[in-house]
Amino acid sequence: MKLDMVGVCSWSLQVKSVSELNGFTNKLGIKSVQIACGDPHHASWDEGDSMPVKAKEASFILKGAMLGFPGEDYTTPQTIEKTGGFGDPATRNERLERFKWSLRRVQELGVNDIMLHAGFIPPPTDSGRKSFLQTLETVSHLAEKSNVNVAFETGQETSELLFATLKELDCSNLFVNFDPANMLLYDQGNPIEAVEMLGRYIRSVHLKDANRPKIKGTWGEEVVLGKGQVNILLFLKTLKQVGYSGPMFIEREVGSQQDRYNDILYAVDYLRGLDV
Repeated sequence: MKLDMVGVCSWSLQVKSVSELNGFTNKLGIKSVQIACGDPHHASWDEGDSMPVKAKEASFILKGAMLGFPGEDYTTPQTIEKTGGFGDPATRNERLERFKWSLRRVQELGVNDIMLHAGFIPPPTDSGRKSFLQTLETVSHLAEKSNVNVAFETGQETSELLFATLKELDCSNLFVNFDPANMLLYDQGNPIEAVEMLGRYIRSVHLKDANRPKIKGTWGEEVVLGKGQVNILLFLKTLKQVGYSGPMFIEREVGSQQDRYNDILYAVDYLRGLDV
């Protein structure tokens, strides 16, 4: 596999500065980065407000940014359901303000794509669905004013529900950041079938692998790329079949910084050896 379009997620390397990130990407031989916005209330950079300037001066190429929200709790699937994204009406106004901040940061970074977890999408039978979708419409309208595309991460809901929601919203700047491992970690369907369904909405991709949970209601297990149940080769071939040719970012979210670096380096070599 040609690695021209393969990048890395900055947070996977647990870096605190742009120079540290630049050093890692050079050692890995990776050219592109999906970078954490660096909300000072959530995940700050040592460079502070000068981070965008430093990032644009680095040797890597920025291909989008990721926003996380203060208070998101990933301890269990149940805690993130309560605290993730725009799911809790009590935190929506505050998080919309964080989102507005991220739009300014994205423009400073010189990119026009931002990824985030929307939160658990209520099904059509849920009384809270209307207000949730209204919030996502607000997100779309705010982003549109800044010429920014928003990609929601997969995982918390089935591909059928996500597809139906995007179709109902019918916003031209709302997309999917496809993470096949998340679907397994949350035990929400088949990633390959999901690619086939969501193809036209996929804006960016996380390359991550996992095994489904052994006990219902608990987390699955994130594993090294190529050693889990995603079937990475078939996943990449299916992306190609649906016409996806955009960026893909290796993501690793467990282990020490050195462990993560080693696992990402393994992933680079693994991907290089695939015939896609």
